[in-house]
Amino acid sequence: MLKGQCVGLRAIERQDLPQLLLWRNRPEYRRYFREYRETGSDDQNDWYDKKVLQDPSTRMFSIVELATGRLLGACGLCYIDWVNRTADFSIYIGADDLYIDTKFAPDSGKAMIDYGFDELGLHRIWAEIYEFDELKKTLFKVLGFKLDGRHRETHWAEGKWHDSLFYGYLATDR
Repeated sequence: MLKGQCVGLRAIERQDLPQLLLWRNRPEYRRYFREYRETGSDDQNDWYDKKVLQDPSTRMFSIVELATGRLLGACGLCYIDWVNRTADFSIYIGADDLYIDTKFAPDSGKAMIDYGFDELGLHRIWAEIYEFDELKKTLFKVLGFKLDGRHRETHWAEGKWHDSLFYGYLATDR
């Protein structure tokens, strides 16, 4: 288990999947995800079996509260490019309808960044978010990510086009 101040990042277990699926399917969360469609349990199990358990380019974790062991959400590094040593950072806190908060998300993010750089030897951790995701903009600033760029009008939501924002964090930024 990777440990922060108040959270632990542990392997996603099959018994976590029903709760993660409920959170993942919340419409108010889905608007922030690349895969915006509702996911079924068969798709969730397929993702778990093929991506979480078998794909060397994916490292996903359950976020748990250290004091209680309560499942809080999920985070991970995806699309790991082992040649160029880069990975896409993903996170959400499902418990208590938080999505991104000021306690668990930053602690989880720091633990994930440390793991990416110190354990996996990554050079760059990046993330793509949509311009309306104010909570993740704040989180990335707190974690030390820098805005690398913008792709214009990549995401259709709520009746209009939105830009994608790309954030990066280099090992040398630490």
